[in-house]
Amino acid sequence: MKVLAVIPARGGSKGVPEKNIKVLGDKPLVAHAIECAIQSTYVSKIVLSTDDEKIATIGRQYDIDVLKRPAYLAEDNSSVVETVEHVIKEYNEDFDLIVLLQPTSPLRTYSDLDHIVNLLIDKTEIDGVISVVPMNDTHPARMYNLMEHDELSPLIDSGESMRRQDLTPVYYRNGCFYAVRTKAFISQKSFMVEKKIAYVMNPDWLVNIDTMRDFKLATLLYEDWKKEITNN
Repeated sequence: MKVLAVIPARGGSKGVPEKNIKVLGDKPLVAHAIECAIQSTYVSKIVLSTDDEKIATIGRQYDIDVLKRPAYLAEDNSSVVETVEHVIKEYNEDFDLIVLLQPTSPLRTYSDLDHIVNLLIDKTEIDGVISVVPMNDTHPARMYNLMEHDELSPLIDSGESMRRQDLTPVYYRNGCFYAVRTKAFISQKSFMVEKKIAYVMNPDWLVNIDTMRDFKLATLLYEDWKKEITNN
């Protein structure tokens, strides 16, 4: 089983300037993703896709492959799917699986990654695994569309008045892992392939860094998260 880990890390970021090299704990965000891939039992090749020399330098320090990303793939609206397609085209190797490790979701471990790869090894009928967390307080039953004259219209038809513990659980993509079979990715041009299952993670460590508020939350959570994974 040949597994390609792709770490997409462009230089530009409006929400958090130089986001991917911002230090969380004792290392830049992009380094957290790199170390997760390096420590995995299954990853065959790690490719850091970037347009930024500072980010590239960090990748070279870890002795992983660094692929220069074209400018058209480094815009605010650039597609991560096209970025991964660029990696596949440049390397032209036969990988069985592709794992996307976004630096902006750093609270994950290599053991999570290995469990996900094992799921794809064992369950030959599926094409993808997506990491998710259960959403409790932030449930669609607590959400509304804002209508004319500020009238509230429930987003879903049921559950508006139900207790949180009585609501049917829903799950949110936490951004930590997207793993797909290469053939499915190429044919469907998506990480959200049709035949996919969930890898459920702990919602206590939900962090997806797009704003300074997100980064402050990550900073607060990081030390406790690190203690928990060390003790386990």
